Amino acid sequence: MVDTVQTEDANIIEACAIARDLESFDNLIENLEDRLGSNWGGLDFNNAEDILKSSHADSLKFIVIALDKTDEDDLSFVTHIVTAAKDRGIKVILATHDLTTMSLHQLMRLGADDFVPYPIPNNALNETIDRVLTVPDEKVVIKEVYIQSEEQKAPKEHVKQGILLPIYGMSGGVGATTFATNLAWEMQTILEAENKSVCIMDFDFQFGSVATYLDVPKTEAAFEMMSDANNADVESFKQVVSMFKNKLAVLPSPQDAVPLEFIGPDEAKRMIDLARSCYDVVIIDTPRTLVSWTEVILNECELFLCVMGVDMRSAQNTQRFMRALKAEELPFEKVQFILNYAPKMTDLGGKSRVKSMTESLDIALRWQLSDGGKHVSSTGDHGVPLAEMVPKNPLRKDIQKIAETFAELCTAQQMQEAAE
Repeated sequence: MVDTVQTEDANIIEACAIARDLESFDNLIENLEDRLGSNWGGLDFNNAEDILKSSHADSLKFIVIALDKTDEDDLSFVTHIVTAAKDRGIKVILATHDLTTMSLHQLMRLGADDFVPYPIPNNALNETIDRVLTVPDEKVVIKEVYIQSEEQKAPKEHVKQGILLPIYGMSGGVGATTFATNLAWEMQTILEAENKSVCIMDFDFQFGSVATYLDVPKTEAAFEMMSDANNADVESFKQVVSMFKNKLAVLPSPQDAVPLEFIGPDEAKRMIDLARSCYDVVIIDTPRTLVSWTEVILNECELFLCVMGVDMRSAQNTQRFMRALKAEELPFEKVQFILNYAPKMTDLGGKSRVKSMTESLDIALRWQLSDGGKHVSSTGDHGVPLAEMVPKNPLRKDIQKIAETFAELCTAQQMQEAAE
């Protein structure tokens, strides 16, 4: 192993591995030796920046920065190295072990071109190197010509403008995610006959469980696209969504908890626009915390579905929520309230409580959902909708009726009229 990058006429250094202690990343060393033989060198954090700024780096095509959990205490060395490499036009690959999502996001935003997990999966580094060194093809040029041309004003083929239905839980445990995932599946089942498609997006970036309820993987690719949403396109959006039973498109929340504000209003709108251009119906499982991009969702959606229970928490939060919307002059008329765990027909006391609550809050309940019992949590644990495991469950039947209603009102104008 070499400690510094050395260039020789007969042995040009094409790549460099950089780490605080490179010897601890033996898997990376083996991969680079298999790929480049002796045409690579090793550096540590202390001298890497100076070497990259010198003539020694003239022949470098890419660098691999190896990081683990201990490096997160001080990433300043790494940020300077990434900046120095990008200034020289050198590609940057990260090899990370137990690095938090936020740290990885920070380094990717600085300009790192790609990353691989460590230990490195078989052939993963080779594929990543080929990808970052590949010169972009003519696709970008074609895109630019299309954008700049004023004559090509004809509508794009197959461009959708799907309806947007956010689901919001008024308090924890009211079943908003259960409702969102089951509504998405029921609507996909109904609309499939009309060759229409549904996508559900989990915007609870910290503790979202849509992926759990539908048994789809949480991928780093989805997180990376959301991190750089303004540069995403329809093709990249379709590539990162997961498919439940090859029918329902799912954009899961990140693997690790990240701040809800890790995307801003512009990024949120971009994600919504991409989803609506790909799918006929877009359902968003929305976090209870109100953030800067909540306003974007309210303004963009046709209906804003709020799930609540017959309890004091739901009542108080509903009151605060409506006050916030009116104070900010947001379109509160789009809000439709759905009562979960509704009392049965024979529960006169429960019906009286519901009536008192709606009158005191001055709201109307658009729908009431039956208590699905223990089967609800069981289907969630198994990662399947109610329709797949307990199709005769009363909650499933109620959600199916709502899905049928929405399927009939599957245009923006019809949805807006339904809100009035």
